[in-house]
Amino acid sequence: MTRETRRIIHIDMDAFYASVESRDDPSLRGKPLAVGGSPQSRGVVMAANYEARAFGVRSAIPMARAVRLCPQLAIVRPDFARYKAVSQQVMAILRSCTPLVEPLSLDEAYLDVTENLWGEPLATNIAKRIKERIRDELGLTASAGVAPNKFLAKIASGWHKPDGLTVIAPERVEQFLQQLPVETLWGVGPVTAKKLRAVGIARLVDVRSADRELLLRTVGSLGEWLLRLSHGDDPRPVSPNRPYKSISCEETYARDLSDFQEMASELGRMSKELAASLSRKRLRARTVTVKVRYADFTTVTRSHTAEDSTNSEKYIVACARALLERTDAAHRPVRLLGVGAHGLEREGDGHPESERLF
Repeated sequence: MTRETRRIIHIDMDAFYASVESRDDPSLRGKPLAVGGSPQSRGVVMAANYEARAFGVRSAIPMARAVRLCPQLAIVRPDFARYKAVSQQVMAILRSCTPLVEPLSLDEAYLDVTENLWGEPLATNIAKRIKERIRDELGLTASAGVAPNKFLAKIASGWHKPDGLTVIAPERVEQFLQQLPVETLWGVGPVTAKKLRAVGIARLVDVRSADRELLLRTVGSLGEWLLRLSHGDDPRPVSPNRPYKSISCEETYARDLSDFQEMASELGRMSKELAASLSRKRLRARTVTVKVRYADFTTVTRSHTAEDSTNSEKYIVACARALLERTDAAHRPVRLLGVGAHGLEREGDGHPESERLF
């Protein structure tokens, strides 16, 4: 019995935050633009438009470096409430086609259109129609990938950005896979890619012919999954209620913190916000994690897992303080602090949930 060929679309908004800003402020259009913090206060780039990317400006780099790369860079502070509102409009367009929409973030989502509310048999036509509606109704552009599974659809959506549409028909899957580097495998980041290349696995298809024991020694249990993906096989369904597992918040400071009590106070404030968010959402956590980034950018995490889940403010604040004491924060300047709750369960039913606090 053969599995039905699915029709999966991955929609990825183009430079989403920056595009919303330039759409709403015509004076920014056509200019290099970055969304993020001030270069004078250790801000980082959260998003950059394509004009800025031409100068090497990328997300997650310090804003001060971005300005050095592009002195004419326009900088705007992020407005997450506005981005979330626009994201909801995008998702409404997607759900008008199918209820099988799995958001990955504010600006990207999977759709399973094997069966759809539009009665359209061709996924390519659906992707074109979605892109047109996003452009006409929201004044934004999106790139789309169409393929038989999520792994391939996500790669395809990034193939011809911005405003791209790439279709990988079932009969073209093998041809497409042959040209991909190992970094395109889901789960392979820079560190894992370096390990794989060190043992001669540079292309996606090299995974197929690699010695199985060598592969497992190199990447552990991930090896079995990579082997499956290397054949273009990804059985993961599009899940509208995809489970998440954590809530976290963090802050980068304009000046290094060197007083331990000040650090503990800051972490206590964030811990109270975290506990309040858990309570509002009727969630409980088993694990509390503290993140510390020192002035030299070295980053460490410490965590504690309890036998029972909780959303007690008193417990989370005390736990975060104890975890901070297990770092070198008392002896080294700190530029970033963060606290997270993991292993979340809904009160009364144990279903996992998650969210990122900004």
